[in-house]
Amino acid sequence: MPELDLTTVLLLVLAGLAAGWVDAVVGGGGLIQLPALLLVPGISPVQALATNKLGSIMGTSVSSLTYYRRVGPDLTTAGPMALAALVGAFGGAALATLIPAELFTPIILVVLIGVLLFTILKPQLGAHDDLRWEGNRHRWTAAGIGLVIGAYDGLLGPGTGTFLVISLVSILGYAFLPASALAKIVNFATNLGALLYFVPHGAVIWGLGLAMGAANLVGGYVGARMAVAKGSGFVRVVFVVVVGALVCKLGYDVVGDLL
Repeated sequence: MPELDLTTVLLLVLAGLAAGWVDAVVGGGGLIQLPALLLVPGISPVQALATNKLGSIMGTSVSSLTYYRRVGPDLTTAGPMALAALVGAFGGAALATLIPAELFTPIILVVLIGVLLFTILKPQLGAHDDLRWEGNRHRWTAAGIGLVIGAYDGLLGPGTGTFLVISLVSILGYAFLPASALAKIVNFATNLGALLYFVPHGAVIWGLGLAMGAANLVGGYVGARMAVAKGSGFVRVVFVVVVGALVCKLGYDVVGDLL
């Protein structure tokens, strides 16, 4: 583990707290936590990604439980989706050391701009549950979404919860609040799948990851309770803000790479 001064550790813990809150409400906590880790001298991209997963899984565990108790998400959807996501995340993590992340950034940026415009131009989107399908078609579609987004989370990560929420809202027809509840369960599975690969390969910085994870856990608990109390309208507003921030961050990265 690289030598870190107290100020750096405190800033990383604060990033973990903020990431936990954002992740619990609407996803996208990796937008805060992963870049913070990547700025630390001496930490490789793979170590940052792996340590981010350790911090994130602690937050998603408590937010998943909070949502489960207060919202009661549909486990017949969450189960197959989470299982497929776990498998996808393990495979994505295995590719993380082979594929340069910069290849994916422009594609993700275009997709997020489309998601942002789609959400803004459809103000009723996600206000109420309006499921597209029932039965096996619904579950297989959910599993397919979980597999694809799980692979992305293992490979890169930032914005995973956001992608899960918008997929559950726009493809399956959930309202924002139950979509966030389902996304937390699936996001827990993607973090676990990635860690199943990273831990045996020694990529996790345990002390730092546990410290950030404790802060992430507190943020996740507060964020989940706030989302449940304020409902889908609040989640939608936070969603637009987070996606907008993610677009700005990735847009800055793309322009920086071109200059």
